[in-house]
Amino acid sequence: MEDNDVFREALEMLLDLRSDVEVVASVEDGSNVVSLCRRYRPDVVLMDYRLPGANGVEVTAELGEACPEVAVVCLTATANARELEALEAAGAAACLSKDRDLDEIVATIHSAAESHRR
Repeated sequence: MEDNDVFREALEMLLDLRSDVEVVASVEDGSNVVSLCRRYRPDVVLMDYRLPGANGVEVTAELGEACPEVAVVCLTATANARELEALEAAGAAACLSKDRDLDEIVATIHSAAESHRR
């Protein structure tokens, strides 16, 4: 989930080019994330901290209750230390800044998926 259309579409395109990641859905807000998770059953949800109508903490907690098998990895540009702690307390498996290298983002996705299966 990412409210910045340009970033979301660019990240989706870059992830689609990889053979080790499959993008099953992409949305700009958290309003229907639970229904999408139930429909597509992803291993990992990439989540922004700042979303229209809700924040990543609220949506991460909602996902944890409704779809506990899904790991959440947060990608954010502006979250401060308190907000990052809140994301982790809500159940985020990892939090990264958006300026991280794509290989690091993908490695974090794989790590979160693997550790969440245990």
